[in-house]
Amino acid sequence: MVHPGTSVARSDVARWLDETLQPDLFQDYAPNGLQVEGRPDIRHVLTGVTASRALIDEAIRRGADTLLVHHGWFWKNEDSRICGARRARIARVLEHGLNLFAYHLPLDAHPVLGNNARLAHMLDFTPLRDADGRPRTCGPANLMWLGECAPRSLAELADHISARLGRTALALGDPQRRITRLAWCTGGAQSMMDVAIAQGVDAFITGEASEQNFHQAQESGTAFIAAGHHATERYGALALGQALKQEFDIQVDFVDLFNPV
Repeated sequence: MVHPGTSVARSDVARWLDETLQPDLFQDYAPNGLQVEGRPDIRHVLTGVTASRALIDEAIRRGADTLLVHHGWFWKNEDSRICGARRARIARVLEHGLNLFAYHLPLDAHPVLGNNARLAHMLDFTPLRDADGRPRTCGPANLMWLGECAPRSLAELADHISARLGRTALALGDPQRRITRLAWCTGGAQSMMDVAIAQGVDAFITGEASEQNFHQAQESGTAFIAAGHHATERYGALALGQALKQEFDIQVDFVDLFNPV
């Protein structure tokens, strides 16, 4: 039950998020944690995938004081000048005193709240686990998960994923190939296809596809499925927001803004 007017110190939220997601364990492409400092007390958090202008405007419309996202700002190698659309985003956040928290790789990797964990739950995948119960992972930063699904053809698996995510998945490989052993990594992990092939899985699922993935699937016999960058990464932000709400008893809303990519 959310109590109107309940608030928590921003420092307490920041501490809990960092303790939960452990960003110091990752070498990431952007800063994790509090990216923009707003009001010192937090009453209403809006969670979403990306800190876009549309999500910022929705937070303002709902009277939220804090944004919690997977894709934040200040990415390495991007133009650091505050101009154009970037200026407009930052100006809106500062004008309305919004806090912006963002967690990239730490939110992909979390064994319970993370994007890979929640995608497995959404798609009825069974993660393989080590003796200590942690998911079996591999690849860069151990971001790729390994697991199994109910035996079905590639075409049937693609249909299942499309129905669950509400987005048509792109499947590359023999449509009749029997799929049981899986690897998956949400978002833009198409460059990890070679890692999946080396693991001997039947199919690799990620968000985006590149031209070479077609040839890799054809030549290796390992199927490839691109289910959408946004679509595969909705569920970590949702789960993290729900956990935050349970921890602090403040209002937390998840907003899924349409993105076909």
